Amino acid sequence: MTQKLFSELGLSPEVLKAVERMGFEQASPIQAEAIPPLLAGHDVIGQSQTGSGKTAAFGIPAVELADPANRAVQILMMCPTRELASQVAEEIAKLAFFKKGVRELPIFGGQSYDHQFRGLKAGPQIVIGTPGRLIDHIKQGTLKLNEVKMVVLDEADRMLDMGFRDDIEKILESVPDKRQVVLFSATVPPPIRKIIERFTNDPVTVKIEATALNVPAIEQFYVEVDYRSKTEVLCRLLDLHEVRYGLVFGFTKIQVDALTEALVARGYSADKLHGDMTQPMRERTMKRFRERKIELLVATDVAARGLDVDDLEIVFNYELPHDAEDYVHRIGRTGRAGKSGKAISLVSGREFGRLQQIIRFTKAKIPRLSVPRLEELEEKHASRLVESLHNTIQSGEFKAQDKLLEDLIEAGHAPGEIVSALMHLLAEEKLRAPERIAEDDPRPPRRPQREQSFDDRPQRGHRDDGPPQMTRPRESSARGAAPRIDETGVWIKFNIGDNAGITPGDFVGCIANEAGVPRTVIGGIQILATVSFVQVAAECAEQILDSVQGVRLRGRRVQAMPGLPPRRDFRPSREGGGPPRRGPRNDR
Repeated sequence: MTQKLFSELGLSPEVLKAVERMGFEQASPIQAEAIPPLLAGHDVIGQSQTGSGKTAAFGIPAVELADPANRAVQILMMCPTRELASQVAEEIAKLAFFKKGVRELPIFGGQSYDHQFRGLKAGPQIVIGTPGRLIDHIKQGTLKLNEVKMVVLDEADRMLDMGFRDDIEKILESVPDKRQVVLFSATVPPPIRKIIERFTNDPVTVKIEATALNVPAIEQFYVEVDYRSKTEVLCRLLDLHEVRYGLVFGFTKIQVDALTEALVARGYSADKLHGDMTQPMRERTMKRFRERKIELLVATDVAARGLDVDDLEIVFNYELPHDAEDYVHRIGRTGRAGKSGKAISLVSGREFGRLQQIIRFTKAKIPRLSVPRLEELEEKHASRLVESLHNTIQSGEFKAQDKLLEDLIEAGHAPGEIVSALMHLLAEEKLRAPERIAEDDPRPPRRPQREQSFDDRPQRGHRDDGPPQMTRPRESSARGAAPRIDETGVWIKFNIGDNAGITPGDFVGCIANEAGVPRTVIGGIQILATVSFVQVAAECAEQILDSVQGVRLRGRRVQAMPGLPPRRDFRPSREGGGPPRRGPRNDR
């Protein structure tokens, strides 16, 4: 494919200047192929792999199309998550830096409605948002689409996976007939094809074949671990492998913040990198990391894009990505220039499906590592201490302490006792006290049982020890997800039920959109007459509760709180018998 400079694509001086300011000169293949037909007014369907530069591919034509003199919304962009919407908004702001009067506004769940109302009244020409929140503003009349000239669907396949198909179609039906439609998607399944056939007009298809994702010479391992013990296990692995220059990938900004704070509190030299940080802050952090002023960088996938470092010893996946390609991009940051590298993934119960997808995709063998036990850490630390003492004695670079030694011997202490006591104090001072976890139990660990869907479980209405119940609440689970109904899940009670015509898809879309989480964190859904119960992954429960409060769903304002459904057989008994747990765990 012929390579092109941005100066060859017919861009305005203002946008060219912005692109140069961002440090780009040559367009990526997807940019070189997509920008000309978009500038010419065609609909475009784009397919390319992650990290190909697709945001600029539709962002540059969008900025060029925006009329600064018109304060109406002219370009509407839809993204599956608030993380991606925020990232796209940042990119648009950079591209429009020198085009005076062009303003962008991100709209997604978790933000104050009042803040968004003020932003829309200010007259942005470009609005970037998640489908659910965009629909809310359209219904309230605060987002008017009568002058929209371009609609962009970014990661369309992912939006459909998250249950946003109805919202996307409603939005596309709300914009004028004469408008450009730009759709970017890694894959084009039948539902996407139907949207293309219905809402586009003779589109230009731009497909950039994915380059072969060869996994370099990297030793890959996974560690099976309870989610609540991940931080402790990560610290043990850091100590066991004596990591001095490593990268740790988290899945969300909240997760990255919490993990960085925990590592720093335990004495590690660590810093974070995610999308909520300003560009100068990110640049300072990356500079410190490249200069090895910090040993560990904890980052999200989005923030770590473009992070080019040499001699990285190891990459940790604190949580596995949902996309196998993202896994390859993550671990590819170690083992460069012919050097060996290492990647270790911490895998809890609900992530084993992702691990199997990664193994199939990479065709790599990823053996299981045991969680380092306390005895191993103590032996490793003792070995390092002895080696350090030996090297110090050999070098002779230490101050003699003859007087102190003589005083201790005169006090009646044997030389061997003195040495042992000193080494004990030194070990206690330097050794980070690890927490005790399940793997420290001398009994052999149990393998997790196979996860079951609701259809595998006996229903109360079909028990053999009593008459069947005549009525049952509606039950479901997130489409495509494997519901995990055990003591790691948390049930959330919603103040809306069957009387309002609510469906499981409404809850999936609301939670995924407002909280910016994947649908795979949603398990069972039980809908009663006036209330409903949704089970979610424990680590996302707080974020979901905060994000959905006050959101309108089926015309009602949502109130949510922790709460168990009335049916006890939704929750399996604990191992070894005994009654089921009466509530979600709060000892996380």
